[in-house]
Order: sequence, then C-alpha cells, then structure tokens
Amino acid sequence: MAVGVFDLFSVGIGPSSSHTVGPMRAAAVFAEELKGSGSLDKVAGLRVDLYGSLAATGHGHGTMTAILLGLEGFHPEKILPAEVEERLAAIAETGTLQLAGSVPLPYGVKDIVLRPLTVLPRHTNGMTFTVSDTEGEVLHKATFFSVGGGFIVREGEEDAALKELDESKKELPLPFRTAAELLGRCQSKGLSIGEVMFVNELASRSEAEIREGLLHIYSVMEECVATSLKREGLLPGGLKVRRRAPDWHERLEKEDKDRDAKYWQEWVNLIALAVNEENASGGRVVTAPTNGAAGIIPAVLYYALHFAPGMDKATQEDRDDVVVKFLLTAGAIGVLYKEQASISGAEVGCQGEVGSASSMAAGALAEVMGGTPQQVENAAEIAMEHNLGLTCDPIGGLVQVPCIERNAIAAAKAINAAKMALWGDGTHRVSLDEVIVTMRETGRDMSSKYKETAMGGLAVNVVEC
Repeated sequence: MAVGVFDLFSVGIGPSSSHTVGPMRAAAVFAEELKGSGSLDKVAGLRVDLYGSLAATGHGHGTMTAILLGLEGFHPEKILPAEVEERLAAIAETGTLQLAGSVPLPYGVKDIVLRPLTVLPRHTNGMTFTVSDTEGEVLHKATFFSVGGGFIVREGEEDAALKELDESKKELPLPFRTAAELLGRCQSKGLSIGEVMFVNELASRSEAEIREGLLHIYSVMEECVATSLKREGLLPGGLKVRRRAPDWHERLEKEDKDRDAKYWQEWVNLIALAVNEENASGGRVVTAPTNGAAGIIPAVLYYALHFAPGMDKATQEDRDDVVVKFLLTAGAIGVLYKEQASISGAEVGCQGEVGSASSMAAGALAEVMGGTPQQVENAAEIAMEHNLGLTCDPIGGLVQVPCIERNAIAAAKAINAAKMALWGDGTHRVSLDEVIVTMRETGRDMSSKYKETAMGGLAVNVVEC
C-alpha cells in the first residue's frame, strides 16, 4: 500500500524502530506464516541469523529480545510494556521460547547468531529465520530487512512490493512523490499540504476514523511523556545516564506555572527528553517517523498547542484540530523522505531519522501557524538543510547518547525553521526536493562507521564506563 500517515506514526516499543520494532514485526510475521502452514507442530529446531547493523548494535537496541517476543506472536503495536517484562522474564528464567505462542523450544538471546561484518545486498538490517524438524529438514525459512521506521521488506519480494506500492498510488486521489508534485496538487486544488494528505487518507478510511486515529496517536505521545516523568534513576544499559526529565519537570512546575512564553524552549526540551528517555527504557512510544527521533514531533506539537499565537484561548476542539492538521502535514512531508531517500539511520545516518523528523515538524508547525504551502515546504527544507551529514554513532549501541539530547536540539531547529519560513513569502533558493536528494546521496557516501554500527564517532571516542 502507498505510505500513509498511520505508517509513519505507529505505536511500538523502544528503543529503536529499525532495530526493535521492525525485527519484532518480522519475527511475528514469520511465526504467523509458520502457524498458517500447518508445520508448526513439526518444528524441533530454530535458527535466527542477524546481519550488519542489527548484529553490530543489536544488544544495545533490544533487537534480540524483540525477536523473541515476535516469534512468540507479539506485535509491536499491540504489546504492552508489562507484557514485555513478563514474557522476557519467563524466557530468561526457563530458557524456553513459546514459538507462535504454542510450541515450546529451548531458545534464548544467546542462541541468536550474530554476523556484524556480513551485510546482505538489500539493506544492512538483515535477518533470517529458519525452522527445521527432528531430522534437520528445513520446514520454513525467510529473510527480512528492517528498512527504518518499523517498515520491513521480505527478501525476493522487493520488486513486487515496489510494484504494489506504485499500483496503490494510482488509487489515491492526489498522489505525489516529490515536493514539487505536492505543491502542484496544492495549487491546482486550492488545498493546503495537510489537506492533500487528508484527501489521500480518505481513500482508505472515513473522516471520523482518520481523526480518531490521529488523536489516539497523540494520546500515546502524551501518555509516553506522563510515564517518563514518573520514572527516576538511571536509564538501563550500563552507560549510567541519569534521567533528567522528572527533575526538569518539577523545576518548571515551580518556575513557570502559567506557561510564560519565555520558557517555551525549556518545555520543548523537556518533552523531547521525556519521550526519548522513555524510548531508551523500552517503553511505549510512537514512531515519528522512527523511535530514535520520536521526541521531536511531540515536542514541536507541544509548542504549537501551548505557545503558538491564539492557543491560549483555544477550545479543546480547536486543539484537536491543530493535532490532526499537524500530524497530517508532518505525514505528507514524511512521505517525501520515504519515497525519495530513507528514514533509516543504518542506511543514511541520523540525518535520515532526526533530520527527517525535524523537517516534518518544521513544516507541520508552519502550516498550523497559518503558512502557505510554499512556506511549509520552505520550513521543511530549512530544517533538513541544517541536519545534512548528521551521523548515527550511539555510544554502546544504545539509543541514549547522543540521541536523547539530539531530539531536543532538533525540535528547537524545527521551530526556528518554521519561524524563518513564516517571515518569508515562500520563495527560496534551495528546494526541499534538492535537499532530500542531497541527504540521500550524503548517506550513500557516508562511511559505514557512522551509520548505526557503533564503530565510529562518539561510539568509539567516548569510554563507556
């Protein structure tokens, strides 16, 4: 199907959409296929091979445990944090995995085969699942790639998937692949960027379903922040990173009881930190468009709801309208990155994650603040232009340093980009399409050391303990 807003914003668990959500989804698909094939009761052996970036940083990203949960039949958008803890504790204690929820197999994290130096042709995030019977005969085998944002592609079906994607686009009322095409749709129909996205979403959902779905997405974002603010102590993983969001929130509640505009950046920083600390904890988050960049859009949307002109007098319905418009516009810009480049840190570096999210947030903020389609496109361009070349070099393979602070910085960039665009008339020298292509080419030329392998940058220059 054509990429839609609910593909870019989906509920999952931390800490990574490409290394946690995608692998869990792939494992769950494999388990379902095995169950449907009628061969499940014949399974006596299981083998999982991880390649490239999944193997290099899998421990820090929770890849192995996510795969175990997926093989048990759990999906990232449905599983709750309590279920995660319960099942992982049971697997660790018994050393037994319940394949597809019914067949016990002696299998755990240490049984997964890691091949960090082997990169499969399609993508660096590759994984192969194989099950065999008592005689060692293969019953079912499949290779998947986690291509960013929780999206997965099966080996051998890439061309078919692209063909299906192209066919599904033909069914959209207002299809677009580039920003130029998107602006053309806006001009010919007299619509905003968010409204173009809304018309396309109506091809598969009712207006009520779209609104309800997007408000649910925002409620999960809010819940994520609320949960994070209740946590204390250190983040898991061994880096001994202290949670800052609870202390910062307590201080802001004392110093800024009335949401004074002079504190806008402190609140934006807080929301971004809170979301990404929860993500680092393996909590429930929204891919926006990835887990590693999950704090940017909620933080900028918080700014729109609390500090944008006129919002102090807004009704709840007005606020809901802002949420819907913001997410639709952000989704439209996200489609451009999925279509023309990548949102995978393992493929193009952090410019594809934090950069894309900052661009999406900037454009969305410009639209809800009354910007024209040209100003929205300009805001998105400015934000990405100043994230070009951003590397993905997480220390210890954990989505903590520099990832958490990077979200806060990128959120502020997005707000500044929107303000700069709104002070112009929409005309500018560099187009969003040109910046997206530049990001893609920069990612292609970037050394693999700086693309989520933990082999370069801060990952090797900072002592972990």
